[in-house]
Amino acid sequence: MAKKPPTTLKPETQLVTAGRDTKGQYGFVNPAVYHASTVLYPTAEDQVAHRARYQYGRRGTPTSEALEDALRTLEGEACAGVTLQPSGLAAISTALLAVAGSGDHILVSDSVYRPTRNFCDGLFKRMGVTTTYYDPLIGADIASLFKPNTKAVFVEAPGSQSFEMQDIPAIAQVAHDKGALVLMDNTWATPLYFRALDKGVDLSIQAGTKYIGGHSDIMFGCVSANAAALPALKATMNSLGLCVGPDDMFLALRGLRTLAVRLARHYQSGLTVARWLERRPEIARVLHPALESDPGHAIWKRDFAGACGLFSIVFKPCAQSAVFAFMNELSLFGMGASWGGYESLQIFFDCTEYRTATKWAPGGPTVRLHIGLEDTGDLIADLERGFAAMAAAK
Repeated sequence: MAKKPPTTLKPETQLVTAGRDTKGQYGFVNPAVYHASTVLYPTAEDQVAHRARYQYGRRGTPTSEALEDALRTLEGEACAGVTLQPSGLAAISTALLAVAGSGDHILVSDSVYRPTRNFCDGLFKRMGVTTTYYDPLIGADIASLFKPNTKAVFVEAPGSQSFEMQDIPAIAQVAHDKGALVLMDNTWATPLYFRALDKGVDLSIQAGTKYIGGHSDIMFGCVSANAAALPALKATMNSLGLCVGPDDMFLALRGLRTLAVRLARHYQSGLTVARWLERRPEIARVLHPALESDPGHAIWKRDFAGACGLFSIVFKPCAQSAVFAFMNELSLFGMGASWGGYESLQIFFDCTEYRTATKWAPGGPTVRLHIGLEDTGDLIADLERGFAAMAAAK
């Protein structure tokens, strides 16, 4: 910016202004993309003392610094720093490695993103870290699950695929009373709609591949930390040698600038389609915490400023082949992993085989939908064709 903006800016304005230094970039609005490894020192004395703003490409460039500054501003005053990761899963695993090691115990929500579970049951287990999965609706009663060696609680709200809402402030209070840290996967709401660090979370994680990027074309993750958690997070990241490619950093920063307008559209379009689906005779339930009918709506309304375009639907009991006929008929809903891009998506899922602390019994087949930026009338017409194909297949 040509002039330093006021400090009391709304998040939508911060998304546009944070991390920008037009004077340092010779007047250009966007930062340069630094493809860098080696950094040269002017003298031997400077090299020995590491007297330089940047020391090595992996440890930071003007491009990464701009993105980190923007993300830190979005997270709020409780954020002491941000680390950039090459994927959402890398962000999750790095955050977990920063808080627990051999002989430690952690608590993880039973509704967590499945690759998080795979990390805990795989690498963490081999390292000697034990994991206890808990009911995402447990709230303050999580106190009964703590052990003397419990180092952290991993939360995700709403739950991956199943969309249970957790009482994050209550869980965080218990965890801190017990001397443990709280980690949260905040990809669904982003800091725009849920300021995780303000709610008691110590490490806030996002798969920036999704809404930060917004265009289904980058791999990127980030972890934001408060002052207590930041040193261990940075040390772990540096030890692992993790870094993000400069082009993906640039695209993440570009996507961040339009996050507010895109997420508002996903939010409203998602609600429009979800409310329409609620009225369909083929649907038993719509799993979307922003709906008044959802069991987690009260917590969502209390703690969240908005929602995104991701939710699930539960069909009334029917053959899987009928659901597949519905899915195969849709032309505007692609079938693919990830979400958060401009396009609408669908996947068939079943949590039964990997839930351990709770029983997954939704009452019928389940499909997760991501509502993109298409016209909602066109999306609803596409879904109507899907239901017609479903009826013909029964």
